[in-house]
Amino acid sequence: MRKPRTAFGPGAEPAPRNPPFGTGEATTPRRTLWAMHDKPTPPDDPLARSLLWLLSRDRLRDINRWFMVPTFRLGLGSLIDGPLGGWVMILRTRGHRTGQPRYAGLDYVIDGGSVYCLAGFGRDTHWFRNLLADPTVEVMLPGRTLAGTAEEVTDSDERARVVPRIIRASGVPGFLIGCNPWTAGDARILELLAGIPLVRIRPTGIASGPADPGGLLWVAKVLLAVLLVRRLMGRRRET
Repeated sequence: MRKPRTAFGPGAEPAPRNPPFGTGEATTPRRTLWAMHDKPTPPDDPLARSLLWLLSRDRLRDINRWFMVPTFRLGLGSLIDGPLGGWVMILRTRGHRTGQPRYAGLDYVIDGGSVYCLAGFGRDTHWFRNLLADPTVEVMLPGRTLAGTAEEVTDSDERARVVPRIIRASGVPGFLIGCNPWTAGDARILELLAGIPLVRIRPTGIASGPADPGGLLWVAKVLLAVLLVRRLMGRRRET
């Protein structure tokens, strides 16, 4: 029988280490964020239970597929970003088995000209596994779309500088690491996320965005125009 993965949190047993990004050495253990574990211990608070259900692996997959990705492809990503729900980007990778495009909505920060994000499900995160096979990616930010090359960050100083910023930029979901990220110190955040891979994406060029040829921003404009015309016609009939 396969042994279940160790839960992330206080008192957790040491987890087995895995090869890092494209090498044979060990860096981060196979862990996930406590709230993203397959079967986390349910909290007593009903609101916390609801939030955990919303951020489960299956729910996140549905949210990405039916809401986040279409919204960004329509060029409306900037409308859903903010301090409450966090600043989100869409990462486009290529499936390591199928070779088909795969999309993931992720919290991010920009530092030193690179884009950083965390693999919240640990080394089993699907897009992280895709990067092992092909590090060439596209990043859809709220205001622009970039092509880039992804790599895991192994430098401790760089990790200490960036990881707390990503958590604090994730809004309310940032609490799911197991502490209040705005009152906890950087050391505490780094301790809780010790097994979570940090990925750096170095831009290598400009990719086609929603407003460029082949994009879908025009669809949002047409829908908005149709709604506006219907509203005006409805008012004219009332008069």
